[in-house]
Amino acid sequence: MTKHQLTNAIRSCAERGDKAFVPYIMAGDDGLATLKKTILFLQEIGVTAIELGIPFSDPVADGPVIQAAGERALAHGVTLRSVMEEIATFKEEIKVPLVFMTYVNPVIQYGLEQFVKDCRTNGISGLIIPDLPLEENGFMKEALAASDIALIPLVSLTSPPDRIKKITASAEGFIYAVTVNGITGVRDSFDEDLGVHFEKLKAISPVPVLAGFGISTPAQVQSMGELADGVIVGSAIVTALHQGALETVKELVKAAKSEARIQKVTK
Repeated sequence: MTKHQLTNAIRSCAERGDKAFVPYIMAGDDGLATLKKTILFLQEIGVTAIELGIPFSDPVADGPVIQAAGERALAHGVTLRSVMEEIATFKEEIKVPLVFMTYVNPVIQYGLEQFVKDCRTNGISGLIIPDLPLEENGFMKEALAASDIALIPLVSLTSPPDRIKKITASAEGFIYAVTVNGITGVRDSFDEDLGVHFEKLKAISPVPVLAGFGISTPAQVQSMGELADGVIVGSAIVTALHQGALETVKELVKAAKSEARIQKVTK
């Protein structure tokens, strides 16, 4: 796996006329015993990659649904190390890129050098670290330099143009474009100026741009997909998996496919 794996996976979607679909799941929600089943199910129904949240006691920007999932996982004793060990048991069966969404503290506690080594061994393709700003990510970039792991940046709606240019200049994998000012969770509507924001972002980004935060229905997957190269869906996926509503998950993934968009236009 290379740092280009995520980029290539997303661009392969575009070549098929599809939009990328990346579900966020909380590792260890309902215990680690279900992790393999969940990852292989998502892989089977055609997701582009999987964002794997690591439970943490002090998360940044998580809404109520993901906070609750993290608390359930922590109650099961789930840690970054135990998630890594679990993935190692079935890594050969994982065909889609995996992205860890974690925080600086668990990585430091794990041991940075060992963490990167274990990520490489177990086929982790990318890292999202929300509490690691651009100005302080030098040590992480250095640790990952000789690896195949992309450090995926987030761009917010409030980021000024100069900062967006700095963030995108060294972007790897994809840009995580936050679609709301606030925490994760279901939204009924989005800012009308999002189209302009995404147009500017895509114009300067060397990697695909994915929209995330608040996307929770098939219609929103389609509308956000028109603006970006794909979508990241978290709270709606976490809720559906926790409730065993697998058909809901399938409908969300299906909405990113070209067939779904064609059907919408012809109706």
